[in-house]
Order: sequence, then C-alpha cells, then structure tokens
Amino acid sequence: MIAQLKLSPPCRNLARAGGRIIHLVLDGAGGLHDAATGKTALELAHTPHLDRVTRSAACGQLELLSPGIKPGSVPGHLALFGYDPLKFHLERGVLAAMEINFDLRDGDIAARVNFATIKANGHISDRQPEGISTALARRLCKKIRTAVERDFDGEYFLEPVGEHRAVLVLRGSNLAADIHDTDPQSNGVPPREPEARSVAARGTAQLLRSFLAGVHAVLDDEDQGNAMLLRGFQRYTPLPTLYQRFRLQGICIAQSPLYRGLSRLLGMDVTAVPDHLDSAFDLLARHYKEAHNFYLLHARVAGDEDADTDLARKVAVIEAVDRHIPALLELHPEVLVVSTDHSTRVGIAGHSWHPVPVLIYAPGTHADAVEHFNEAACRRGGLGLLPGKLLMGLALAHATRLSQFGA
Repeated sequence: MIAQLKLSPPCRNLARAGGRIIHLVLDGAGGLHDAATGKTALELAHTPHLDRVTRSAACGQLELLSPGIKPGSVPGHLALFGYDPLKFHLERGVLAAMEINFDLRDGDIAARVNFATIKANGHISDRQPEGISTALARRLCKKIRTAVERDFDGEYFLEPVGEHRAVLVLRGSNLAADIHDTDPQSNGVPPREPEARSVAARGTAQLLRSFLAGVHAVLDDEDQGNAMLLRGFQRYTPLPTLYQRFRLQGICIAQSPLYRGLSRLLGMDVTAVPDHLDSAFDLLARHYKEAHNFYLLHARVAGDEDADTDLARKVAVIEAVDRHIPALLELHPEVLVVSTDHSTRVGIAGHSWHPVPVLIYAPGTHADAVEHFNEAACRRGGLGLLPGKLLMGLALAHATRLSQFGA
C-alpha cells in the first residue's frame, strides 16, 4: 500500500508566492570512472555552458536513498521531488496505469502485464517478445476482454501500455494486493502461480488463478503473446500532490512514459511527448510562465542497457544538453536545479549506489569554488553530501517560497 503523508509543520511553513523553479534531470548521467579513460561521462564531456552556471552555483552530492542502496528510477525521482522513497513505495502496476493516464480510483488493484510467449511444455520462451507491437497488444487486450468474464463482484480493466506491456486493474470489494508476481523474470521456466502473501489476499489470488486460466485458453492460438505474466501488484491510494505539499503547480516535459506517469501521480501537468532533446527544450520555452511554477525537464542520458554501457553516447547526450543551457537561462528562472536521478556504471548495465552531483543556481546563492559539474568536483561543493529528499526544501528556500519558522 502506498504510504500516506501527514503534513508536518515544515510543510505549513510555505510562503504564498515566490519564484519559478526549473529542475533539469540528467537521467543516469552520474557514474563511475571508465577503466580505459579514468574518467566519468560528465568529466569527459565538454560542457562550457554548464560549467559557467556551476561557477555561480552551490554544488554538492545527493544520497538518493541511503548508503549502499541502488535507487531505481522511480525512487530516485521521488526523492528529487521531496518525497521520502522509503515511505512512498510505488509498484509497477500503479505506474503502468499512470503511464497511460488510466483513471485509477482509490482502492483499485493494479498489476503490470507482460505478454509473453510460452512453448508447448508450458515454459516461457520469451518473456518480452520484440515482435509484439503496441497494435498487437491492443488486439490481445480486446480479445481477452471480449472472451474472459470476471469471476468476482466487480470489474476488471485490461489496457495496452506499449509494445508487449499492458496493465490489469481490478476494481471491487474484498480485493487485496498482497500477491506474489507470476513473472519469474527469466525464460526457460513456467510462469508462477499467483500466490497470496497474506491471509486477506487468498481470495484475490484464487480469482487471479481462475482469470489467468481463462486468459491462457483464449490466447492459446496465438504465435506470440500467448501468455500473460503479472508483476508489481499494488492497491492504489492517492499520494499528496506537489501542490498540497509545496504549493507547486508543476509541469513535466519528458519523453519516457514512466516519468510522465509519475508526474501525473503527483498532480503535475504533462506536455506533449517531445520527439527529441531539442523539442523538449522548445516545449519548456513554450509553456514557461503559464500557470506553473515548477518545471521538470527530463533528459535521458542513460536508462536502458545500451545507454548504460555506451560511454560515447552518454558523453554526446550530455554535450547536447549543454548546448541548450544558454536558451534555458534566457528564461530567467529564479531557481535552476541540475541533478541526475541515479548513477550508472559504464560497461555494466544497471544503476549503482553512488551519490550523484547536484547544483542549485539562483540569485543570492552562496557560490562555492566548484568550477565543473561532475562527480569529483561536486564532491568538494558547499552543499556537501545531501539526502535526496531534502533537495526540494533547498529549491523552495532559494525560490523564496519558505516563510520564517518560529518567532
């Protein structure tokens, strides 16, 4: 269950007005030194414009979760938004629903779906078939909805998300989300049965076993996508929004549906999907100074296996972002935050637990001696090593959005 936040005294210590905040997230830009060059992607990249900002900013590092813990993309972003990711836990089901802007209601049970292919012996041959297009997933969802009836007092929804992915939502009474994933996360083995993790979930697990049996019977004649794997069960409980917590009316500019969905979950508006990096910055300029005072600009430096392991590509994306910094500064944001959401290890796909660099640029900032935006330089910055969940408070303070605490 998603934890609910009770507004604490600091959250009531908000000014009624203040400046605009732009947060530029370089997704996965942080990293470890490459063995061949001895440098990270940020150290290798030529970033004269970002370095100019850095020399007038307060810099440091973010510990997004806790020492030694590798943050996923969602916990990393939650921390950047000022939500403690150890209290606000989001499973893939709710996020998949938010990716397509599905109208989740309080109490709904959501699960992420993979349409997989199984062989005659019942073993999975491909749990993420590349041949399954979004159009095919849409047809499979419609086929199931037409043929498989619900076996409980309520209703279910099955909607495609993208390619082989979909989302299953159960709505009704006496449903529970304490269900083990049926996705074994590997090929060559059979799907797992939905097993309850609590006594309260036994009835829901039985309903899912019956439902999946019907689904697999309906899909039996399909060459690809003849099985459904479920993961990330969660009961949806609305989170407090950015406006409720910080009086921020946010807007998200991101290509990835994951971050667009997360932003919706926090009550932010979402722009059209940018085609590329240039159009993302164009969208920022187009929507700037509307009704918003918080702008999330997400630039994907890494985030899939190819990007994680391709040092040259990471450097090229960072340098492409740098070329847009002058235009971003021409918007005259009262606060500019630049950070990454996790560290990646060049040559080894996946996130790492290492702290990531961050800068805050705003009028009145006590600039430190840091001259370059990279891991080694920011380690010496005046912000020090900062818990990620505290970054939003500093951004609000620099935007003069916090009033005095106490007499």
